[in-house]
Amino acid sequence: MNQQFEKINSLNGEIFLAGDKSISHRAVMFASMAKGESIIYNCSESEDVYSTIKCFKELGCEFELNNNTIKIIGKGFKNFNKPQNFLDAGNSGTTTRLISGILAAQNFESTIVGDDSLSKRPMKRIVEPLRLMGANIEPSEHGTLPLKIFPSFNLKPIEYTLKVASAQVKSALLLLALHLEEESVIIDPFNTRNHTEKMLNLKVEETSEGNKIFCSKKNYPKSFEINVPSDISSAAFFIVAALITKNSEILIRNISINPTRIGVIKILKEMGGDIEILNQKEECGEEVGDILVKSSRLKNIEIPKEIIPNIIDEIPILSVAGIFAEGDFIIKNAEELRVKESDRIKSLCENFKKVGLEVIENSDGFILSGELKNNYAEFDSYGDHRIAMTFAILSSMLGKGGVVNGFDCVKISNPKFMEQLKSLHF
Repeated sequence: MNQQFEKINSLNGEIFLAGDKSISHRAVMFASMAKGESIIYNCSESEDVYSTIKCFKELGCEFELNNNTIKIIGKGFKNFNKPQNFLDAGNSGTTTRLISGILAAQNFESTIVGDDSLSKRPMKRIVEPLRLMGANIEPSEHGTLPLKIFPSFNLKPIEYTLKVASAQVKSALLLLALHLEEESVIIDPFNTRNHTEKMLNLKVEETSEGNKIFCSKKNYPKSFEINVPSDISSAAFFIVAALITKNSEILIRNISINPTRIGVIKILKEMGGDIEILNQKEECGEEVGDILVKSSRLKNIEIPKEIIPNIIDEIPILSVAGIFAEGDFIIKNAEELRVKESDRIKSLCENFKKVGLEVIENSDGFILSGELKNNYAEFDSYGDHRIAMTFAILSSMLGKGGVVNGFDCVKISNPKFMEQLKSLHF
């Protein structure tokens, strides 16, 4: 589907967004692992989270869906049913990598598959450390999906330092560790997002090596109720749109402001963004608040290496803020963008060239400079939801608007994006 956008002159109003995708994935998984009924309110309605639900249905869990409220009857410790079919993770890397840690502890064989995009993404990053714990797991010859997981009777705890800045790798190891009597210690030197640790109430020690996370069977989830806060990654598109559009003021309600997720807010405020967090509180161990955003004059800053893991999903829309800010926008140390739903460095650079910007593509990032020279452009989503929404916002800033080809991929994370955007500019 190709989506047309007209120029937006101002954005005003307030919106509520669906539940945070990262938290929703984990809530569905932990409820499925627990014995008995759990309830998730404001669960993400993204296709990625439905991929997780579909996998756990195949493993024998019962689901009752009522809009964004989900009741789940979980199976309990190592009590999943052997799947009769391949477990299809769709486009979801989170589903694939996290469920691998759970499946490695089960007493049956399983195979995880995905769509064309997911099937190109690297899986050795989880395979190798899971094997150190005794997991019997085999990727394709290219280190990708399909991923075959066999029963293992030699599982053992681990002390392991993450080699890549990936909360998915960390969580896969923690989810396998939940099935072992002895304690495992996972060391995270990158300060990656910590929803797994918070939701399981794991012991975490801050050390000079990084955060030490302790996990064993005693932390195995019990049934629960949770109200999922809204998604900061989805909110980032509207935050940037309001900052760069004159005479704009928007309020986004009940957003997750977990410290490992709000790097994008920190960067935008340092760029001069008028952003205020209101009504801060804690729900189910997660910090939440309302975000008030007003039009601002922005100036590009040097983005430090250590914050890159914290903003990796927001770099695409952050780059749009950068082209409306004073000075050049420069991203470095972001090689991870190459192995997302698309090669996001290439996807961004190719699209930015279509509006006449000067673009330098590097192996670990890119540099944007110059002025927008075209009042209209036709962009490609590359089948990547974050690229699609990024260039939806840029299209809406152009004098004559623009088109995003393949826009229907936004349903992977936010199927109501168009409805939300239209509600703010009437």
